Amino acid sequence: MPTRVVNGVQIYYEESGSGPETIVFSHGLLMSGEMFSEQVKAFSKRYRCISFDHRGQARSEVTASGYDMDSLAADAAALIRELGAAPCHFAGLSMGGFVGMRLAIRYPELLRSLILMDTSADPEPEQNIGPYRRLAFIGRWFGFRPVIKPLMNIMFGQTFLADPAREGLRDHWKKHLMSLDKVGTSRAAHGVIDRDGVYDQLGRIETPTLILVGDEDVATVPAKAERMQQAIRGSQLVIIPGAGHSSSIEQPALVTQAIEDFLSEFVAQ
Repeated sequence: MPTRVVNGVQIYYEESGSGPETIVFSHGLLMSGEMFSEQVKAFSKRYRCISFDHRGQARSEVTASGYDMDSLAADAAALIRELGAAPCHFAGLSMGGFVGMRLAIRYPELLRSLILMDTSADPEPEQNIGPYRRLAFIGRWFGFRPVIKPLMNIMFGQTFLADPAREGLRDHWKKHLMSLDKVGTSRAAHGVIDRDGVYDQLGRIETPTLILVGDEDVATVPAKAERMQQAIRGSQLVIIPGAGHSSSIEQPALVTQAIEDFLSEFVAQ
């Protein structure tokens, strides 16, 4: 199992493909690097692709602390350096986007471009905090099986959830959610819920930026993406039809094409 120790924690990562440039994929809360499997499959033909699991989640080490977004950004920066991946194209979804924005603000020398997917620069909305704390509490003590339906409704859009052809894929991710480490997941969830916003710092981002959001995303609604696009100079916004909060899984071909178009234009400059 490939791991590297960065900032004192064993971080699991996967690497495939080769090329003169590297794409690093950073997953959302409760997920893993696997959520980018279709993008990695497509881009590894021409790029070095690295996906990793954040501390406390999936296959990375559960630590006692370090789940705030600044610490996770420091983990990502250290891993990029450790793997000799800088400057990279950094693609972060949801929590991975929180990390990506902090990288672009604080470690810009590590990035060639920034891809923000289904994410927000704001703190968690007040109306979400109570329900999300309850979900985190249940997950910590009982696992997510008792609340898998409302959790799936947050993580995925209705097009994906209602599609009979994707029942097997839904079952796969249900099993993933129900198998998560209770302690690590709880700590990671509170890091997300209690995060500070960085909206007032977005003007410092000079890295070429693509913003993607599913039109059915209820966790970080499209208005959040539009708000970021207005604040990051020169950024591009693409709305992914028929996708919720996990667009890389729900509409992989559309997400891959949007990234392909962005990178082709960027590399051609």
